[in-house]
Amino acid sequence: MRSILIGGLAASALAFGPASADEHSIKVGTVAGPETDVMQVAVDIAKREHGLDVEIIEFTDYVTPNAALADGSLDANAYQHEPYMQSMVEDRGYDFAIAGRTFVYPIGAYSEQYDSIEALPDGATIALPNDPTNEGRSLILLHEEGLITLGDPSNLEATPLNVVENPHDFDFREIEAAQLPRVLPDVDMAFINNTFAQPAGLSLDDALIKEGPESPYVNIIAVRASDKDREAIQQLVDAYQSDEVAAKAEALFDGAAVQGWTQDEPETAEQAE
Repeated sequence: MRSILIGGLAASALAFGPASADEHSIKVGTVAGPETDVMQVAVDIAKREHGLDVEIIEFTDYVTPNAALADGSLDANAYQHEPYMQSMVEDRGYDFAIAGRTFVYPIGAYSEQYDSIEALPDGATIALPNDPTNEGRSLILLHEEGLITLGDPSNLEATPLNVVENPHDFDFREIEAAQLPRVLPDVDMAFINNTFAQPAGLSLDDALIKEGPESPYVNIIAVRASDKDREAIQQLVDAYQSDEVAAKAEALFDGAAVQGWTQDEPETAEQAE
């Protein structure tokens, strides 16, 4: 049921075939890990309730699933939050839409050296995810803790260049999100998305800083804009936004996955701004 694609821009129709126009069969991309296990529950429901065959294609990075969706290799993907998709739309000209929301997976700051944020020393090395929105997401949390000052704390794409006050002289290192658990022993603190934290044995309860359930970073099921109202896509969304899927996420993430589909959903990527 699953195919695994090792990340990189080589993903294309040559890698796993074009997405199907058959209304009884679609391909959805996920990032390998527990979010894929959550999607598998939705796949089973879609088959049982709608007769829909869904093939899960697993990726190991954040860029390739959108490239695969844009080139028609996928019918949908489910791994990113709204601000990240919007940044990709603006940067690469993708014509994407939001078919439905999934969960908020709060980001946390972890340390193997210190057990509280107060213990973090001046000059500490802090690793940040290097993608446009999750880096800003991390810096905003530091700003809200009073540890740094951002010129515009509402800027979801802030980088260390937007830090106007750094009284503790933190040294920021920008690292690919998937590599952050591996570098954790070598830095004082690292902001790690739950996508990669949970498989690495990190619990959000142990994070020195973490987002609350009010986070704006709700993950989504993204599709090409022309497919937003496609019956098979809506059947997948219906299957995903179910009590069974919510229960699976609760079990896998131990409360660190917050349902996002109770919120009003925007029509398109442009309306999600």
